[in-house]
Amino acid sequence: MPRLLKKITRYILYTIGFFIAFILLYLFAAFCLSRATVAREEGAATDVSIYIKTNGVHTDIVMPVKNEIINWNQEILFSNTHLEDTGNIQWLAMGWGDKGFYLETPTWDDLKFSTAFKAAFALSTTAIHTTFYSNLTENKSCKKIMISNAQYKRLVDYIHLSFKQNENGQPIPIVTNANYNKADAFYEGVGHYSMFKTCNSWANAALKSCGQKACWWTAFDTGIFLKYE
Repeated sequence: MPRLLKKITRYILYTIGFFIAFILLYLFAAFCLSRATVAREEGAATDVSIYIKTNGVHTDIVMPVKNEIINWNQEILFSNTHLEDTGNIQWLAMGWGDKGFYLETPTWDDLKFSTAFKAAFALSTTAIHTTFYSNLTENKSCKKIMISNAQYKRLVDYIHLSFKQNENGQPIPIVTNANYNKADAFYEGVGHYSMFKTCNSWANAALKSCGQKACWWTAFDTGIFLKYE
């Protein structure tokens, strides 16, 4: 019995050691790869203003609600929000992430182990969180980026591929009471969230898609915003 107990204890210690080593390696890789920079495309025009915006954890891509390239409001409808006055709305923020985090975890105090486990290991579905804004103020958590029309078209294509669509090719709204404010709504997403494909790596890939400065890879928002200090 003592020998069996020693064996079990050894396995437990090995498992804990492996888990700690994995987390440390993950954080080290996240730090190094997020500091490596994918350069911005040179010589592009400055036709369209977009923004990157963070709440301190999660990065959104913010675009004009309407311009000559796309009218997002034909797909992301005001009627899916609780907005009462839409006359001054100019911007639309989008972020991709784990559906369980979005809908079941309004604060970190509400986080369940099951939600975190499923998110970390790509076991749940995803959603797109959209928020309308009437104006934006540039600061350390909201950075303006100027891109060309051609680059914006590539960004639009990238974002379209992140939406699950109905038979009419329209994004599928999620009916929920988990809204963060009157100006937001959720839509069904494509793909699976994991520790290797996070909300911030999605935003980072969005910047790559339109030829802007980005990280080689990042799990967190910090690496992205360091490129735009």
